[in-house]
Amino acid sequence: MAHVLTLTYNSFQENTYLIFDDTFECIIIDPGCNNEEERWDLKGKIDELGLKPVRLINTHCHIDHVFGNKFIADTYGLPLEIHRGEIPVLEAVPMICKMYGVPYSPSPDPEKFIEEGDVIAFGKTRLKTLFTPGHSPASLSFYCEEDDFVIAGDVLFQMSIGRTDLPGGDLGTLINSIRTKLFPLGDAVKVYPGHGPATTVGYEKAHNPFLN
Repeated sequence: MAHVLTLTYNSFQENTYLIFDDTFECIIIDPGCNNEEERWDLKGKIDELGLKPVRLINTHCHIDHVFGNKFIADTYGLPLEIHRGEIPVLEAVPMICKMYGVPYSPSPDPEKFIEEGDVIAFGKTRLKTLFTPGHSPASLSFYCEEDDFVIAGDVLFQMSIGRTDLPGGDLGTLINSIRTKLFPLGDAVKVYPGHGPATTVGYEKAHNPFLN
């Protein structure tokens, strides 16, 4: 069984995810730690649980989701994995951080590219990659069929959806991603978003004002 640990970091209150199973291998998705305290909090959680990080993945490359990429890559020797379509978003991060006045340790360049349908394998766990653009040009979500959950990035939130006013965003594309990629997973599937509390597909179908 896969376990999902949510850690919330930085001024954007971004959700960083550690996913692991009883082999103690884990993947780190969207490390948002952006100061010394947050970085050592993340490492402390990994050490406390006895985890072995084996993959570093971004659902998408907006600033709040990539702040900790360098720390994780340097600490655990992991290559960065993203969708190729997020390269321009990642390349824009230093300029955007400067505009916001946010300190930033430059992310390493991606060394591996993930496509829709790819299986993210670690330990005994398998996550299926879903292509869910709209909030950003090439957002990815990761679905665990065995344990009924999806890591959705900034695609779907509890009672909300990702913003679409940033470069590469598009409302129609985002709604289509939610309806064609996330809704078919089933009402019971737990949704872990990039911000805020977890929800379920069924709850958002019934109550999300942006989808009804």
